[in-house]
Amino acid sequence: MARLWIRMVNKHRVVKQETVACAWDGIEEALTETCRDWDIPRPVWLNKHAHEMEDFRRTAFAKDHFMEDVSFDRLEIEFLEDLETPRRSQDPRNQF
Repeated sequence: MARLWIRMVNKHRVVKQETVACAWDGIEEALTETCRDWDIPRPVWLNKHAHEMEDFRRTAFAKDHFMEDVSFDRLEIEFLEDLETPRRSQDPRNQF
């Protein structure tokens, strides 16, 4: 199963992070659950975030994407897909 990597960033440093099991169609629910666990408000999900998730499998929420004040600069999420077969480098230096 795939995972969602959620990072809380303040002053360019990751202050809290977690990965949660998540299907592609359950990203918003996983984000909501993690925000509840971390006791932070849930960010507003805009079309911008949906497009970034579709195109890049990641998006970020700035302070202005929250209805309440937050103590961090941004909240980043990234969808990590588990591949059926492990990827191997095609570089001949890594053939050991």
